[in-house]
Amino acid sequence: MKALTTIKSRFVPINIENIDTDQIIPARFLKATTKDGFGKNLFRDWRYYNDDESKTRADFPLNMSQFDGEILVAGKNFGCGSSREHAAWSILDYGFRVVVSSFFADIFKNNALNNGVLPIQVSDEFLKSIFLQDNNTELTVDLEKQTITINSTGESEGFYISSYKKTCLLNGYDDIDYLISIKDDIQQFETQRA
Repeated sequence: MKALTTIKSRFVPINIENIDTDQIIPARFLKATTKDGFGKNLFRDWRYYNDDESKTRADFPLNMSQFDGEILVAGKNFGCGSSREHAAWSILDYGFRVVVSSFFADIFKNNALNNGVLPIQVSDEFLKSIFLQDNNTELTVDLEKQTITINSTGESEGFYISSYKKTCLLNGYDDIDYLISIKDDIQQFETQRA
């Protein structure tokens, strides 16, 4: 995985609550077992009319040229529904490293963290403040300090992440990489217990 430390980026707003994993990546696209290529079908049914890529929905943020960046900001209860890991794959493959919401489904949150996407849960009030910003506003996410800041206003809020997942994201580790990184500690423990 690619390490994530600080991201300063514009954001893509999808101010819709209860976005489920089938809306993030429709089930008909879950035919591959590798993580590549899912980004092109992110929010597929919201991006196109009748599943026709030549007929884009002009009012959907991913189709609007004024919105771009590595941060997706969504309404409350993001990632609910079925427990497909492909939802996190599609978000990362599209180019997002961070998803901000005021609530995440637990399984989605874990899948995101396991795949190098940082889900940041903020208060309802802070989320509303982000949605009030214009399309040129940048957000700064500082994983080390566990803060997210609206650069234009200076508003900032802290967020929670487990120390284990924080270490993994900061270093670009998956679970196996993390175990390898503490191999000497494990061997020392084994030796002491023998």
